[in-house]
Amino acid sequence: MEEIKQRIEALRAEIDRWNHQYYVLAQPAVSDFEFDRKLKELETLEAGHPEFYDPHSPTRRVGSDLNKAFVQVEHRYPMLSLSNTYSEEEVTDFYNRVRKALNEDFEMVCELKYDGTSISLIYENGTLVRAITRGDGTRGDDVTANVRTIKSIPLKLRGTDYPALFEIRGEILLPWLAFDRLNEERAEAGEPLFANPRNAAAGTLKTLNPQIVAQRKLDSYLYYLLGEKLPADGHFENLEKARTWGFKISDAVRKCSSLEEVFRFINYWNTERKNLPVATDGIVLKVNSTRQQLNLGWTAKSPRWAIAYKFQAESAETVLKSVDFQVGRVGTITPVANLEPVLLSGTIVKRASLHNEDIINKFDVHIGDVCRVEKGGEIIPKITGVNKDARTGAGEKVRFIEYCPACGTRLVRPEGEAAHYCPNNAGCAPQIKGMIEHFTGRKAMNINAGEETIHLFYEAGLVNDIAGLYEIRLEDMLKLERWGEKSAGNFLESIEASKQIPYDRVLYAIGIRFVGETVAKRLAKAFPSIEELMDATYEQLIAVDEIGDAIARSVLDYFSAGSNRELIRKLKSYGLQWALDAGILAERTDRLQGKTFVISGVFTEHSRDEYKELIEKNGGKNTGSISAKTHFVLAGENMGPAKLQKAKSLGIKIINEYEFLTMIQNQGI
Repeated sequence: MEEIKQRIEALRAEIDRWNHQYYVLAQPAVSDFEFDRKLKELETLEAGHPEFYDPHSPTRRVGSDLNKAFVQVEHRYPMLSLSNTYSEEEVTDFYNRVRKALNEDFEMVCELKYDGTSISLIYENGTLVRAITRGDGTRGDDVTANVRTIKSIPLKLRGTDYPALFEIRGEILLPWLAFDRLNEERAEAGEPLFANPRNAAAGTLKTLNPQIVAQRKLDSYLYYLLGEKLPADGHFENLEKARTWGFKISDAVRKCSSLEEVFRFINYWNTERKNLPVATDGIVLKVNSTRQQLNLGWTAKSPRWAIAYKFQAESAETVLKSVDFQVGRVGTITPVANLEPVLLSGTIVKRASLHNEDIINKFDVHIGDVCRVEKGGEIIPKITGVNKDARTGAGEKVRFIEYCPACGTRLVRPEGEAAHYCPNNAGCAPQIKGMIEHFTGRKAMNINAGEETIHLFYEAGLVNDIAGLYEIRLEDMLKLERWGEKSAGNFLESIEASKQIPYDRVLYAIGIRFVGETVAKRLAKAFPSIEELMDATYEQLIAVDEIGDAIARSVLDYFSAGSNRELIRKLKSYGLQWALDAGILAERTDRLQGKTFVISGVFTEHSRDEYKELIEKNGGKNTGSISAKTHFVLAGENMGPAKLQKAKSLGIKIINEYEFLTMIQNQGI
């Protein structure tokens, strides 16, 4: 029996090594015949000796068909997206911002931006324990069973010098050859084709049958290591170490010490990327030092220490057939061009945005014109010009509409804005349905109701505003087509769960114009209850950090409407959270009340964002520039000399981080 166990373990080690050589190093060590022969021997031995079962055996890569659904898991570290740039000038601006903020030498790491679907892999004691999709950045789907079938992702790590617990992130991809083969198979089967490898990879990863995932030959590249005890301070050095553990790390990663080196990398791959076996759509730039990353910090949506440079958008020309006008959830009217189908960036494009009235007039657009269509960083293609030389006979000139195409209300165009709006937000069907869709979204109330469900509810008369969602009864849903007790129960469970969503997300969910996720958090902190926010004055609103004139007036306009106040009253009666959690409130103090701080330099104990949070939590205010109204400068190492000189000239007190921490711990100033 011991001999059989040793043979099984030897086969597993040998096949794991061959998998690594083939899928990660691209250096096949044996023939397919020899590989299959050894794999078959291992399968036979394992089947005859189940007592030696190992979930990480290479035979488990084929996947099981028992998985029926995905569980949502919260990310230990939020999976934020990157800010995009599209020109060398924007890259230069980013580089200079980093240099000014750090005021010390730094290195930049350049990587290819792979066009796939993001994944987070968690390893404990060298073993893959969980794979999670990006989801909404806070929570993602557990797709471990599917990811285990991807042979370039190690189930067990090589060597012994890895941390006991860490996370590595990357991209799941479908190579061009596998993509073409998959679409050929779908065409033969009469199934719809995937538009591009990214969609195919994302769709495959969310397939409920891991056996299908295994058949589609997904690949991966890993590019970001996270954890408490990483091998090095440098991002580049951590990737090189991860390579030795068996991870597939791209060879196209360079550490640069100057802007010129960055541009050499960008210019090289702008052409060479077309020879790669997988899709790419840009370059990612990251500050190498983890310490410096922490000090640069994050915005609510993206890190300040990294940015994505997107390759120049592809464009094509095609004929304009007609123009529709769509109504958005806040009443924005968007002209959409209907086009002769054209292939653009791997996708068949039939519709594109025409922006607004000013752009239509600028391009002098006529039906039948040959239009230039571009698809860059935008998800929706856009019209970027008209080829007037190709105009053979001018069709009807495109004119912006005067009345809402959905409800007939006369449109308005606020002074200083390019867009037209339908003001009938309470009686315009697309706005009502759009508002409900926004309210139920994962980043908002996370209610189990998609676009089709909301349309069905609205057409059946079950909802005519967001409050109506909380009035739907089980018997109402069971009368609807294709609705049973299980689907209705899932909806009602999500409705009940939404009553625990925190105040700032509820504030974002109700859809006040200009109030996104970040602004909602700012407002919730400044006005800990909805009553305080509804009664806030213009002066109180603009005193909040990052709240300007447009946002303040939008908030005032929203709460000046009696219908909106009534909506809040109804939602409150259903049990939604309209105040900050008591635990958060308990942590708030007025120790820094009335004091304004400017933060500059590099810190040891906390990041800049954490210090900003501490200032706000204790009643203080953050600003970005020093003025006579500044009370303190919180200075770290390498504070900018210009700020230092200005602070001294104005007689502003300069404190270090230890003095600041003592200040808030010892009952204030």
